[in-house]
Amino acid sequence: MSYSSNGLGGPKSAAPASRRRSHAAITGSAEAHSSSRSRKEEEGKIKKKVSVIGSGWAGLDGNGFGSSDNAGIIQGFWYPYKNIFSLVDELGIKPFTNWMKSAVYSSEGLEVEFPVFQDLQQLPAPLGTLLYTQFKRLPWVDRLSSLPLMAAVIDFDNTEMVWRKYDSITARELFKQFGCSERFYRQVFDPLLHVGLFAPPEQCSAAAALGILYYTSIAHQKDFDVVWCRGEVKETIFDPWKASLRSRGFRFMEGREVRDLVFDEGTSSISAVFCSSDELVYADAVVLAVGVSTVQELVKNSAALRSRDEFLKVLKLASIDVITAKLWLDKKVNIPNPSNACSATDESFGWTFFHLNALRDEYKDCPHTVLQADFFNASEFVPLNDDDIAKRIISNLGKCANDIENARLVDMDISTSPKSLTHFFPGSYKHMMRGSTSFPNLFMAGDWIVNRHGSWSQEKAYVSGLEAANRVVDLVGEGSFAKIIPVEEDEAHVQALRNFNRQLNDLRTQLPFSDYFLQ
Repeated sequence: MSYSSNGLGGPKSAAPASRRRSHAAITGSAEAHSSSRSRKEEEGKIKKKVSVIGSGWAGLDGNGFGSSDNAGIIQGFWYPYKNIFSLVDELGIKPFTNWMKSAVYSSEGLEVEFPVFQDLQQLPAPLGTLLYTQFKRLPWVDRLSSLPLMAAVIDFDNTEMVWRKYDSITARELFKQFGCSERFYRQVFDPLLHVGLFAPPEQCSAAAALGILYYTSIAHQKDFDVVWCRGEVKETIFDPWKASLRSRGFRFMEGREVRDLVFDEGTSSISAVFCSSDELVYADAVVLAVGVSTVQELVKNSAALRSRDEFLKVLKLASIDVITAKLWLDKKVNIPNPSNACSATDESFGWTFFHLNALRDEYKDCPHTVLQADFFNASEFVPLNDDDIAKRIISNLGKCANDIENARLVDMDISTSPKSLTHFFPGSYKHMMRGSTSFPNLFMAGDWIVNRHGSWSQEKAYVSGLEAANRVVDLVGEGSFAKIIPVEEDEAHVQALRNFNRQLNDLRTQLPFSDYFLQ
């Protein structure tokens, strides 16, 4: 399906000051038409209008709209992000760095350095990840304690049943059950999940932990390889993407805050989107591509959404606060790795920091050291002023790079984004939405929407947007379906073990009292 737009979609506000507020906004509604018919045939046909409300990867993709970069945080693009890499190739742009090394810090200092795995001899999963990763202080006995977790990895085949099974416990409980050592947990799993799922493992669903760990680091040796955007995602990727859409007839209507969805009792469908200034945008189909907190606000304001249990359940979900700080130091500071994940055992938040002189083109020749630090689950930072936040950030950075203590802060840009990231807490899965809803013409997209693709983060958001676009094509009966690249197949030995595990589980269900004990 190709679209010519005259309506919706919408980013979170692009924060004109250091603080930003999230809201649902309309950036475009699209008129769908079939490119295979002649112009004369099309002139007599009423075009279908598709309204996309949302931002970022879920809202812009699949013929949608939006331009938010996840509250300004820096996110990597991992090797399995095949659909995003395909999009970038189609746009003819080269926004990414080369594959880069990364590191993990605990409160005690540097713990792990990850090489570029695809440059090394490929070993069966998870041996390459375990053998090639450079653990600075972790004994082999602690490293080997992570291997029994592969039993849970094999069992977790991304089906509805296993999601419900593992979503009921915390990631920390999972690691404890499978004999993970305290040191491996604190020095490796805790920092990685703190920045991957934006919360400490004791507050994360074990299902979400297994999903993201398998997708980004276990399934194939090279999956943990990562590239970074050489500029802001908005300017380097989203702006060229929007320009491409405009050249195909799209029109973006940015800045219109969504207040409600209008329900048509005659068709049992959503007929229009009600915006600020009492503006109505009519649509034959609507894609809601926004985060949890924005959907919650819409549910509270919309009688139509409140009439459906699937939307009421969203009110039970939670979101995470983020602090983003860009800092300019008066002299060059030695930062061994351009990207770093961190957590402290005595704190409730995780954080990352990036050496922008090494990642971003605009800072390569800057005489100052330019760093960005992103703090997740940092609710205690939200009420502080910028100066107090900067002091806390510098204190944490000093634990990872000693030279920072001898440098002077000459400038800063701090953004506070409350409730901007999804919290995958234990028990959250049953409240999350699917791509289709009980409204026949209302579809969902985002990294928190349940699907079976197997991807995570930006890739999942983008894929969910493509899936929503395909549902729209199927609904209106026009256009062509978007191609979605599947996740790479499991390695042969993992497939064999998963098949054997399924057979055992099937056999177990046939035994007497198999469903008597709590699973």
